[in-house]
Amino acid sequence: MTSEFLWYIPNTVEPGHRGDTTTTGWGTLDFATDLALAAERHGWGGALIGAGWGRPDTFTVATALAARTTTFQPLVAVRPGYWQPAHFAAAAATLDHLSQGRLLVNVVSGLDHAGAYGDGEAEQPRRYDRTREFLRLVRRLWTRENVTFRGGFYTVEDSTLNPRPYGAEHGRTPRLYFGGASAAAEQVAAAEADVQLFWGEPLDGVAERISRLRELSASLGREHAPLEFGLRVTTLVRDTSEEAWRDAEQKVAAMAGRADSTMTDERRRAVGEQRLYDLARRGDVLDSCLYTAPARLGGGGAGSTWLVGSPDEVAAALRAYRALGVTHFVLSDTPYRSEIARVGDQLLTLLQKPDPV
Repeated sequence: MTSEFLWYIPNTVEPGHRGDTTTTGWGTLDFATDLALAAERHGWGGALIGAGWGRPDTFTVATALAARTTTFQPLVAVRPGYWQPAHFAAAAATLDHLSQGRLLVNVVSGLDHAGAYGDGEAEQPRRYDRTREFLRLVRRLWTRENVTFRGGFYTVEDSTLNPRPYGAEHGRTPRLYFGGASAAAEQVAAAEADVQLFWGEPLDGVAERISRLRELSASLGREHAPLEFGLRVTTLVRDTSEEAWRDAEQKVAAMAGRADSTMTDERRRAVGEQRLYDLARRGDVLDSCLYTAPARLGGGGAGSTWLVGSPDEVAAALRAYRALGVTHFVLSDTPYRSEIARVGDQLLTLLQKPDPV
């Protein structure tokens, strides 16, 4: 089973993201380029680029990194409400064309200081309805000419992109990733996304969600290729299990000693975030090596649960997700720069081999 492995670039101007000890360079192109080039050298297909109001604009950073790299695929997080669909479709098609098909897109529906950039759509059901319409229209603009569309949120008249995405004449478009654990979010993923991203939940929870999403795709009459699945999780890898767990416990102790700056009120209310927080009640370690203690300290998202262990142990844990049907992996640990090399060299080399029968 072919898998994709991406890293994570936090894209902040302030140091200290998730405990990263690097003190200089944040918010500069040279710093982000160094991370992207290191990802290329150490076996990563690209990286998810962090997004949020008050941070560097993700699409601009992705464009700059695509120009400075050769194979690096930026996974760009975008929000309906921040972008109009025709504007985004044109920008994305241009970057994808110029980079010869290296753009990946992560569409985010969650609120993020929406008032600061003028997004007045606060109600969850309407946000997900808008996201579904956004995805439908973007796909049409990427694949058709003279598009006229009149929806509940967006309207375009006789719209044709030039250039279109790289390889559009053969039916190729940038891959659309999507996250979200609520019933409304799953409707969007099942109908319109290419890849549903999960946080680091235990195997039973991921298996249950994959089964439900496949059934939902069938019931909705999905028009696209079958939905694929991805995992966004922290991987704390050390030479031995003992060393990994010692470092994991030290990191959690450090988290307890500093104020959390990643968890907004909106994120705390999100269904997916609540699922991660609830995992800690089941135990500090689930499955073989899924560490849930960080969730109690407000790690947030991929910082809430960690796969901890030796390269062989973490590889075995990721193979178990792959056996469920997960084929896209977005991994990270801090310090980001040194862990690109460690996790790439020690873990990816194992995962790129055929799975044991």
